[in-house]
Amino acid sequence: MRVFDPVSFILHKKGTDVWSVRSDSSVYDAMKLMADKDVGALLIMDGDQFVGIVSERDYARKVVLQGRSSKDTLVRDISSDTLVTITPECSVDEAMRLITTNRIRHLPVVCDGKVHGMISIGDLVQWISFAQEQTIEHLEHYIEGKYPC
Repeated sequence: MRVFDPVSFILHKKGTDVWSVRSDSSVYDAMKLMADKDVGALLIMDGDQFVGIVSERDYARKVVLQGRSSKDTLVRDISSDTLVTITPECSVDEAMRLITTNRIRHLPVVCDGKVHGMISIGDLVQWISFAQEQTIEHLEHYIEGKYPC
């Protein structure tokens, strides 16, 4: 594991299951699906067309804090305006940079208009943490003279 590995490696490890709702779904239905699937965001799909992403953060800021009803508000009314996506070849390092720069927590992985999966900040932190542990272990073995020739 390295920080310059493509995010496709993460998808291979975690799987490519992605949960979605239609843009005309109620926010209540979206939040229920997030709770049922234990995820923090859903893709918004109208048929095969990827049209956005809705997250718990959108709910908190655009429904709860504005006094709206989750049963009467549609997903399209609270979804994020800016779509930031990556390709499977994007490096873990670049994906982390995009998440940090754009202050988001989820990145849909899209190629040729088709969604291949979704990467969360947790997925990236875990990958980077394991990569750093491996580097430290290799350096310790090198220092101790246990590094293979």
